[in-house]
Amino acid sequence: MNQTKYIFVTGGVTSSLGKGIIAASLAKLLQARGYRTTIQKFDPYINVDPGTLNPYEHGECYVTDDGAETDLDLGHYERFLNVPTSQANNVTTGRVYLSVIEKERRGEFLGKTVQVVPHITNEIKDRMQQLGHSGDYDIVITEIGGTVGDIESLPYIESVRQLVWELGENNGIVIHLTLVPFLAAAGELKTKPTQHSVKTLMESGIKADILVCRTEHELSSDLRQKLALFCNVKSEAVIQSIDASTIYDVPNLMLEEGLDKVALKKLDLPKKNTPDLKQWNEFLFKLKNPKHTVNIGLVGKYVELQDSYKSILEAFIHAGSINETKVNVVSIHSEYVDKDNVSEKLKGLHGIVVAPGFGERGIEGKIETVRYARENNIPFLGICLGMQMAVIEYSRNVMGLKDANSTEMNASTNNPVINIMEAQKSVTDKGGTMRLGAWKCSLQEGSLASKIYASSEIEERHRHRYEFNSAYKEALEQAGLKTSGINPDTGLVEVVELEKHPFFVGVQYHPEYKSTVANPHPLFVHFVQAAVSGKN
Repeated sequence: MNQTKYIFVTGGVTSSLGKGIIAASLAKLLQARGYRTTIQKFDPYINVDPGTLNPYEHGECYVTDDGAETDLDLGHYERFLNVPTSQANNVTTGRVYLSVIEKERRGEFLGKTVQVVPHITNEIKDRMQQLGHSGDYDIVITEIGGTVGDIESLPYIESVRQLVWELGENNGIVIHLTLVPFLAAAGELKTKPTQHSVKTLMESGIKADILVCRTEHELSSDLRQKLALFCNVKSEAVIQSIDASTIYDVPNLMLEEGLDKVALKKLDLPKKNTPDLKQWNEFLFKLKNPKHTVNIGLVGKYVELQDSYKSILEAFIHAGSINETKVNVVSIHSEYVDKDNVSEKLKGLHGIVVAPGFGERGIEGKIETVRYARENNIPFLGICLGMQMAVIEYSRNVMGLKDANSTEMNASTNNPVINIMEAQKSVTDKGGTMRLGAWKCSLQEGSLASKIYASSEIEERHRHRYEFNSAYKEALEQAGLKTSGINPDTGLVEVVELEKHPFFVGVQYHPEYKSTVANPHPLFVHFVQAAVSGKN
């Protein structure tokens, strides 16, 4: 292939229909046919990236190897494709406007009046083609965030219109994802919302090439024909996306519907081989036919919204499948855990994860949770802030440093076992200024961590400002808390563990970001194994 082909995925009627899952599923099928495929997400909000957003606003912030703070959909892309994403895979309105304004300040527009068209749209189009111009991909799928008709989405829709026209016939297509709701009172599916959504898209100068219709009930052939007629698409291009028991069913459902075939036909590309989904379907079979069940407590402070810890939940699905174990994740709000109720709140759990987070709220509940897991020999995994809470708990309850704390929670503590990094002390901007992206870690020979990874050198993704205070390293080790992972360049502690415990590991990084269907993360795999063993 000489020219990279482009697929644009837009959404209508309502948000949260699953554009990211449809994009990832199509990419998986195209990849399985032998095409080098990647996905990118364009978000219409004015934040430069999601890094400063509260998880309640936008779900978790996903971090790439190159340190980009991105939309959680990039996590789906990586989990499905098993290919790392980067800064180029996620662009926001804030980043686009920031770039254009900086160019204007440098005088790059030669005195021109800077406008949405052509300056903003040109910037968007350049970024839409950045991955395509790299020469690494045959097909680039671009997901447009938001819903068609939103004011903030208009520059993206206009950019898609221009780019499809500029690319020429068969080089760029548009997939429009809509809702076909079932009205219980009428007892039937309704196509009118989809018709209106497509009409709105056409008013912007874009004709949908493929319709993907999210539905709770099967679409009849008559209904598909009606949608094809009123929405100006071929009937074979009306694709049903019915509710599934797991997002990992969607590639198979899209294969049955022929989404990949229709897309390739419209892009004038050969079908090549039938998609090889053998490994994918083995994963699904084990996921749906577990031999064991465990209850894992996820203790955090954003548990009301599932998307806040999306990558952790998905990592447990991957680890559960490979262990042929159904992992029931029990969400527990750390703000409501204390000394008096901790045993009641954590009753019946076979493993406990203390989740990442920022700020003081819910901290004491996390520390009590760590103590309970340590003293009752319950498998424990602390991630980022969870690892820091394990260090504080051990310092307080084993070493006797009753006021041990993090300077994030108490700047005047006499025992700052967790402290802000020296490089962070002068930082005033919040966005993109933490320790971000992939950092090396050397694992101590013979440690549990080195056995889990079957390696002495690893790389994991970070997102934090505060660190284990190395001034307390020797004392903590003498007290029994082993520092088994160290960054070879900075000397910073990355992993702590307890030897005389079934499974007690705290990691400063975010292992969940690197777990995929093809490569479940070893920390989660061994943690689930420990939970199963403890139960039995």
